[in-house]
Amino acid sequence: MERRFRWLAAALAGLIVVAGCGLGGGGGEEQRTLPGVVTSDPVPEETTEVAEPSPEPTTPSPAPATRKPKPKRTKATPTEDPNNFQLPACATREGRAVSKAKAKSALLAAAGRTYWPTSAPALKVPGRLVLATAWHESGWQSNIVNCDGGRGLMQVMPDTEAFVNQRFEQSFDSQDYRQNAVLGANYLAWLTKVFGDTYFKGSYDLSTRKCRTHSSMCLLNMVIAAYNVGRGGVDAAYADKRLPNPGYVDVVRSLMKSCYCDKY
Repeated sequence: MERRFRWLAAALAGLIVVAGCGLGGGGGEEQRTLPGVVTSDPVPEETTEVAEPSPEPTTPSPAPATRKPKPKRTKATPTEDPNNFQLPACATREGRAVSKAKAKSALLAAAGRTYWPTSAPALKVPGRLVLATAWHESGWQSNIVNCDGGRGLMQVMPDTEAFVNQRFEQSFDSQDYRQNAVLGANYLAWLTKVFGDTYFKGSYDLSTRKCRTHSSMCLLNMVIAAYNVGRGGVDAAYADKRLPNPGYVDVVRSLMKSCYCDKY
């Protein structure tokens, strides 16, 4: 009996030990692993990243220089008359004025004539000179009679009209705008002949390339000056090489280059 009892007691104790090993409290079951079996996520191998070399700093290349286009040369025409021609207070109007187009046509026709067909057939009065002089004198107004007696678009004086008619055996009438233009151009031609023979060894070149400045005592400037003050005034000033009326000459020379009258 005692041996049987001891055997039962030992068996009972073994059961109690086995049951206690299968229970856990609070912390969860203890995981058991078998050799060679992975029961958790693998730890990744540690890798070393090789950073790509950063690009070397570069200096931005300057933008290629662009050539500015050259402005086109155009023949400038003022939008307003720089001469701002105004009639003197004592001036009057006689008869009907002709259009600017007719006035221009008459002036160019007068400039195209040959006034010294025998002694100086090559002598020509530039049309640009005639147009500019007439614009400065009257603004191409054909019916103006000035207080000093000047008449028409080139403001021909009574003494000048008489002189030209006598000298060239003509009978031009300054009241007719076409004959008025001829009187003015003929007087310019006579001044060119006189000054050319007296001071320039028979040269009658009225081109601007022979007279680059507006104040020099060249043939073109002398002719312009004398149209305003007469031959005697220019002869008297020649010794000093100074124009007697540089302001007048400057205006006419400027109008020869660019004139509001070019719009007509």
